[in-house]
Amino acid sequence: MKLITFAVLFVLAFTLAAADDATPDPVINTSGNKLRAGTKYIVLPDPQPPSGGGLSLASIRGKCPLDVVAVVGDPGLGVSFTPVDPKKGRIRVSTDLNVMISGNTDCPQSNVWKLDNYDNSTGQWFVTTGGVAGNPGRETVSDWFKIEKYEDGYKFVYCPTVCSTCKVQCKDIGIYVDSHGNRRLALSDTPYKIQFLCCLF
Repeated sequence: MKLITFAVLFVLAFTLAAADDATPDPVINTSGNKLRAGTKYIVLPDPQPPSGGGLSLASIRGKCPLDVVAVVGDPGLGVSFTPVDPKKGRIRVSTDLNVMISGNTDCPQSNVWKLDNYDNSTGQWFVTTGGVAGNPGRETVSDWFKIEKYEDGYKFVYCPTVCSTCKVQCKDIGIYVDSHGNRRLALSDTPYKIQFLCCLF
């Protein structure tokens, strides 16, 4: 009887350990702390240029919604994250997230990131705003991003898994410099390496 009990406890402990190992790693900020849902962070390029940099919003097409751009010489705007399971307080790699950039605009759309429609004039898929927070599924599949480890830093990825029947492309988020010098976030073969600076209140 004792042998059976020991065997059951061993299997249970092994199962729990395996489940714990399957949990994605937390995303860590520049202070060594874990990113938390709803907290505003500055997203910095890695390595950070002497003049600084960050993410901001720009009216590239002269209309709403606004596009997400990487700026130089300016820390940019705060960015917050909400995981697909809103009950989770930690932000983890390889997990579907809504990304919201702060800032007051005159646009009626939200500041939640979304992958815009294909731009025929540039041959690019750009990150814009106007996404829907929460409600994971087919209708919101363009509104979910992930953070992944990249070298000794991180990168944003578009590869949503919130819709099991949707065909989505999986690609890194990089920088596309347009003819006016705007550094727009877009799907790219070259990731934009980033780090997270805490915290804005």
